[in-house]
Amino acid sequence: MLGAGVRCEKGKSVAIARIRCHWASDGELMQAYHDTEWGVPLHDDRMLFEFLCLEGAQAGLSWRTVLHKRDNYRRAFHHFDMQRVADMKDRELEKLLLDPGLIRNRLKVTAARDNAKAALEVVEEYGSLDAYLWSFVDGRPIGNAWRSRGEVPASTPVSDRMSKALKKRGFRFVGSTICYAFMQATGMVNDHVVECFRYKACAGKR
Repeated sequence: MLGAGVRCEKGKSVAIARIRCHWASDGELMQAYHDTEWGVPLHDDRMLFEFLCLEGAQAGLSWRTVLHKRDNYRRAFHHFDMQRVADMKDRELEKLLLDPGLIRNRLKVTAARDNAKAALEVVEEYGSLDAYLWSFVDGRPIGNAWRSRGEVPASTPVSDRMSKALKKRGFRFVGSTICYAFMQATGMVNDHVVECFRYKACAGKR
């Protein structure tokens, strides 16, 4: 995808081509997400928990659908405060199933509470969700160098291991494909194609 950048040349503004990953062309919100969040290493526990829940909500759907409902999810799930989500009562979750701003799938809605409880146990054991999740990549982003979107995998042996470990701890909606999408989103892997203008920027972050 080409976007517009600007440079100054002899006192004049000159438009230059800006290349993005192909999926960033699916609307302004997707482009902004691609340009500012996707692939940037993330270490904040609350945000990591948010992405874990949102990626799970995406199962069988498009990320665009979830992204457009993101603010609704933040409101409904207490801005992904793990303790508050873990403490949600059945009646509160039932009410969310009537909310048109969410994906009204009972299993996905209730999974958020189960995942919050599992995440709190991880924090108790490892000190932070960040420390545990990043341990699957030894604390450093995996730097890929894909030339085309066809080279980007849907899952890897690392996401397989993460999925197996999370399921064992009681997390739900954490299949290997979901885990890999989570890794991409939170910068555990840099899967911007090399010609994307964000590739080098994300490659230099940890």
